[in-house]
Amino acid sequence: MEKQNYNTQIRHNTRQLALWTFAWVASMALATFGTKFIWQENLPFTILAIILNAALGVGMILAIIRHTKSMDEMQRKIQLEAMGIALGVGVVGGLSYSLLDTTNVISGDAEISVLVVLISFTYLGATIIGQMRYR
Repeated sequence: MEKQNYNTQIRHNTRQLALWTFAWVASMALATFGTKFIWQENLPFTILAIILNAALGVGMILAIIRHTKSMDEMQRKIQLEAMGIALGVGVVGGLSYSLLDTTNVISGDAEISVLVVLISFTYLGATIIGQMRYR
């Protein structure tokens, strides 16, 4: 019975995390594209969209914490290692990328989206490798 309770709690927390993540991503799209296509650079609407995005981001972070707390020790260990690797790659890679921009080694500007993709793929890869390693 306890295992069933655990699985139900994990599924619930996973669904909640997915909903918060979807809402945050949607609000990011609204803040990014709304100013161009919906409210034509109206500053108060833009500020409200950014505040909404930040608030939903806080909700997503809290959902991540709840989800992580509901995991068993092994899953928590895998997640912690993946997050640590992603953080390290993000900091080192991001600062190196910024240096490439500020020293004009690359012709374009360093874009945050490149860093987000790097961190995301690093986290995903580290999670998959962690799952395989601890099976």
